[in-house]
Amino acid sequence: MPLSEHEQRMLEQMERALYAEDPKFASALEGSGLRTYTRRRVYQAAAGFLVGIALLMAGVIVQQIWVSVVGFLAMLGCAVLVVTGWRKTPKPGEQAVGGPQARRQVRPKRSMMDRIEQRWQRRRDEQGH
Repeated sequence: MPLSEHEQRMLEQMERALYAEDPKFASALEGSGLRTYTRRRVYQAAAGFLVGIALLMAGVIVQQIWVSVVGFLAMLGCAVLVVTGWRKTPKPGEQAVGGPQARRQVRPKRSMMDRIEQRWQRRRDEQGH
């Protein structure tokens, strides 16, 4: 359920107060940790991909098919991790998915869901919540 306008204002006030009180701590919470973690994961997967290539080549050299298969599977798994990790990495200056900025962005909704949400809001307003 999305936040009401009052709740959004309260959240923004709390964010501003946090920035005013301790900007270093607030900037640490912004999502740069997620960006660093995701990049580290991508780099580890790229290194694993190189290990997979080495195993594939070693299997061909020593004529052990199972070593080549393990190397290929390692390459495949690491390639999937690199691609999915790279897509999830927030750009510098961007908030992480689910962060405060993501709540403010309006996504196009399906018409049925939009009507249900409007009815819900109307009922809440009528009851005085």
